Amino acid sequence: MSDSGREHDRCSIPVREYGASGPLVIALHGGPGAAGSMAAVARGLADSFRVLEPFQRGSGEDPLTVARHVADLHAVMESRAAGTRPALVGHSWGAMLALAYAASHPQAASRLVLIGCGTFDRAARERLESIRAERMNPERRRRLVQLERDVRDPDLRMRRFGELFLEVDSCDPVSTDAGVEVCDARANAETWSDMLRLQQQGLYPAAFGAIDVPVLMLHGTFDPHPGELIHRSLAPHLRRLEYVALDRCGHYPWLEKVAREEFFQVLRGWLGRGGHAAR
Repeated sequence: MSDSGREHDRCSIPVREYGASGPLVIALHGGPGAAGSMAAVARGLADSFRVLEPFQRGSGEDPLTVARHVADLHAVMESRAAGTRPALVGHSWGAMLALAYAASHPQAASRLVLIGCGTFDRAARERLESIRAERMNPERRRRLVQLERDVRDPDLRMRRFGELFLEVDSCDPVSTDAGVEVCDARANAETWSDMLRLQQQGLYPAAFGAIDVPVLMLHGTFDPHPGELIHRSLAPHLRRLEYVALDRCGHYPWLEKVAREEFFQVLRGWLGRGGHAAR
């Protein structure tokens, strides 16, 4: 693991800590199974906030579920955030985990930030796939076929797919390195399969009606995850939902040349003001 944060092993999952003082923020990485990808966001907040970056549970003897990830996050909250109500800042799948956690523990977090939030219905997923397909030029298609054919290790294949789709999902990135330290393809498949099951059963997003804290969606206009559709699916269930669109911004706002500064300005301001008046 990187030495960019202080590591602790008091929880059931590894946690890195950034910053020495300020309100507590917990940064939740995406994937699922792409641990380490929120380090740049954590570092960007560390001068004014104390940030915890959990490395979500990897694959093991038992299949991973959303409930298992929620329980792991609650263990982090109880051991590292006792007596406080931290903000949860999640990216992609991490945004979905933040919502699932807050629905199960409505009093635990003070507010939520959903960066490039994942999808909660078939229409949004179909639109995501359609946009990505439109952006797959012949060279990218060739690389995709080559990866599927030549890379046998599932974790390495997931990493290479992630690198390819970061290009597809970005507008004008300063880097195509998302900072992922651990790729776990089985964790990805098991967790996402369970999330889809819960959506099909109607639990999500209906369960988010239990959440009564400010929620901010930060979504790039170039992100193939269709922000307006995702917002439309969440709005009936979240009483205090705010949406901010970032122009010339893809799925990883902190990697974008144009949008990076605005992203951190809005994020830091909203967190610092307790979840009010993002702009």
